[in-house]
Formats: sequence, C-alpha cells, structure tokens
Amino acid sequence: MQSSLPAALISNFLGSAPVWYKKTILAFLALNVVFIYTLGPYITGWILILEFIFTLAMALKCYPLQPGGLLAIESVILGMAHPDIIYEEALANFPVILLLMFMVAGIYFMKDLLLFMFTKILLGVRSKMLLSFLFSVVAALLSAFLDALTVTAVLISVSVGFYSVYHKVASGKNFNTDHDHGQDDELKEQHRQDLEAFRSFLRSLMMHGAVGTALGGVCTLVGEPQNLLIAKIAGWEFGDFFTIMAPVTMPVLVAGLITCLLLEKTGWFGYGAKLPDEVRTILEGFNEDQKKNMTSRRISQLVVQGLVAVILVFGLAFHLAEVGLIGLMVIILLTAFNGIIEEHQLGKAFEEALPFTALLVVFFSIVGVIHAQHLFTPIITWILNTDNVSTAAQPGIFFLANGVLSMISDNVFVATVYISEVKAALDAGEITREHFDVLATAINTGTNLPSVATPNGQAAFLFLLTSALAPLIRLSYGRMVVMALPYTVVMTGIGYFAVTHWL
Repeated sequence: MQSSLPAALISNFLGSAPVWYKKTILAFLALNVVFIYTLGPYITGWILILEFIFTLAMALKCYPLQPGGLLAIESVILGMAHPDIIYEEALANFPVILLLMFMVAGIYFMKDLLLFMFTKILLGVRSKMLLSFLFSVVAALLSAFLDALTVTAVLISVSVGFYSVYHKVASGKNFNTDHDHGQDDELKEQHRQDLEAFRSFLRSLMMHGAVGTALGGVCTLVGEPQNLLIAKIAGWEFGDFFTIMAPVTMPVLVAGLITCLLLEKTGWFGYGAKLPDEVRTILEGFNEDQKKNMTSRRISQLVVQGLVAVILVFGLAFHLAEVGLIGLMVIILLTAFNGIIEEHQLGKAFEEALPFTALLVVFFSIVGVIHAQHLFTPIITWILNTDNVSTAAQPGIFFLANGVLSMISDNVFVATVYISEVKAALDAGEITREHFDVLATAINTGTNLPSVATPNGQAAFLFLLTSALAPLIRLSYGRMVVMALPYTVVMTGIGYFAVTHWL
C-alpha cells in the first residue's frame, strides 16, 4: 500500500536513522526558536553547542553533516551568526579545507604501498605492546614535522586495508574478489568472534596512533595550526618554539608513551586486545599472495608510490607549500605515472574526504556562533582580571580554561581568542614579556593536550570518528571518549604540573 506524502516526507527525513533520533533533532530545531526568545542568544548559543556535540556523539546513527547542518542553518536564520562570520571562519581555516580536499585523496592513491609496508610491520612485530608503542611513537614523530590529519589519514587507510582483507576472506571470498566489507551478511559464523577481537585490536591501535599525533603535534612550530599562529604573534622561530615548549611537552610526551604501554599491559579502557591467530594466518596468506602476484607493473606502481612518498615527506617537513597543494601534487604524480586517468577512478579518492570537509565547514558555523555571541568572553575576562586571578596562578588557569573550551570548540579558534587578548595586554604594558611567554606556552599546550578528551577537540580525532573506518571497527563517540580518558588525565595532569612548576 502506497504511503501518503507526509508519511513519505517523515520517512525520508534523515533516512534510516532511528525514529527517536529524528524526533530529537526536530525537537532541537523547534525548541531553539523558543529558547532564542525566552532565554536569549547567549544561553541559546551554549545549548546549540551541546546539541551539535550530540550529533557528533550519534555519528554511527547518522552522519553529523545533516543534523549538524540543520542546526547551523537555523542559527543563521535566528540571527545567532551572520553568513559573513561563517565565511570568515572558513576562510581562516582554508588551509585545513585544502588539506582535506587534496591530501586525504593523495593518501588514497598511496594505499597499496602503505598496506604493503604496514603488513610487513604487523606480521613482523608479534608483541601487541611493542606494536602499539611503535604506532604511537611514529604518529608522534610524523605529526611533529608533517601534519596530524595527514598522519591520521595514513593510519585510517592502513586499518581499512587490513580490515577489508580479513573481512573478504572471512566472507568466503579470495583476495582478488570485489567485496563490500561494510556488510556482515556473508560472514561465516566461525569468523564472527575473531572479527570482534580484530575490531578491538584495530580500535586500540588507532587510538594509540591518534593520541600520538597530539603528543607530537604540540612539540613543534609546524605540528598544529595553532602552534604556527601563536609562534607568529610571539615572534618565535622553530628552535625558539621547541625550547620554550619543551619543559611542558617533553614530560607529557614521555608520560603519554608510558601510558600507552601501561594500557596495553593492563587491558584497561578497551585496550590490550591481541591479533587473533586466524586473522594473522589470513594476513600472512595475503602477504604471500602479494609476493606471488608481484608483476613488473605492480612493482613499478609501488616504486612510484615510494618515490612520491619521499617527495611528500620532504615537501611537508620543509613546508615548501601549503599542505593541500602538496597533496594535489601527490595526486597528479601518482595518477600520471601509475596510469589512473579516468574520471571515475579519480572520484573514488574524494569519497572519504569531501563529506568530512563539508562537516568541518558546518563546525566552523558553530564556531561562528561562539564568535558572534561572545560565548567565551566572560571566561577570558575573568581570568585576565588580576583581581580575580593572581599573576602566578594565571598560567595554570589559562592551561585548564583553554583545555576545557578546546574540548567543545575548535582549538585553533580558542587559541586565536586567547593569544590575541594576551598580546593586547602585553602591548598595553599590563604584563611583562616573560609573563607573556609563559601564558603563550600555557595557551598552546592547553589547546593541544586536554583537547584529546573528545573527538571535537582535535580535528584528527573528529576525522577518525567520521571516517569510513569508524563504523567498521565500531568506534563511536562515547567509546573514543572512554578510550581517550586515561590519556586525557595523564596529559592534562602532567601538563598542568609542568605549566605551574617548570615554566
């Protein structure tokens, strides 16, 4: 029996998302209209932030772009943010948008080499503790000189590769058969338990790697976008930045790596899962199959990917151009020399990046509301007022305040607001240059370290949450928060102690 038009509209709204979820989003949209006139734009702005975080938390139920986008559109209609402010936020973050558009797609064309290399590592290192430590150290080292999003894209690509190989064989297919690894319908019953263990294994590796990007990214001038911003305002060069941050970043790095080992040893917070023997056997079979089918054409493709990888690392390490432009160069080189010239072949590479790019612009819309409604201003004013907070206590308060606000907002935006206020205080002669350097360090480490607590606190974490990998390995918002909790406690605790005692 054909349904009525209203019933069809309701059914189509947010597609296959649960009915309770659809009703919740509609309730948000309706109540916001009431809130804006009864509670005012300031309180409604904070409510909007919580609603947007809810859409992120429910990412496995419905991709956040649609519900989050509806909230962003409504905020503009209600006058909470002007389109020009949103445009300015997006423009200020254009390098990140460019990175997502091109660098993530560039990594897609390098996935054969990445899977080839990481398969050797996975099979060669049998100790899960050592493997986790390696993932964390490599992610930290690469993020210090390259870019956290690029490193995360590499880890995601590798993990999807591992998952698809096992899922294909566990579903009764051979290595070279096309297969939809997002569906478990064809999965053989005897493999289901191993698949769950493998998911847990990949979740822990990805979280170790993701936290590693934060541990390394905070250390250098080029590690995170806000680092460069703060260094530019403070007048620091690469060496200056590293030296000034080191009393905080180095102890936190060591503590973070020790935490990685302890989590694997204890198995707490969802860590400790080992690679099932059945999965190892299948991956070994895949490795042997790759060796047998290593034709001259295949070797040539891997060689090209390897050479382009060297060019990529060199270009990023020396920042020869914006990261996104280097990503575009990677796409052109890999596709040209490996014979990928048809439009539909190129389109697949952008399927992963563009939805997240759109979501990030929606996120900037919410940041625009924060900016337009001055949601953080009372907190900043209270901290900078020496009648409320003594000069000696300011660094610690700055560290914690930046951390908390970065957990719910964009850490680049938070850093911009705080460093601008502190620079204005310096120019007005209200603080000394020495105190400015201490506060700048507190701002930088505050926006980088405690923000690992939530996926919206770090762009790399948000990218992981909304990637194609997350639903495959059952990595939800809540699970990410739980798995990040021990790291959050350690990194925030050590960071706070270092800021208040060693600067």
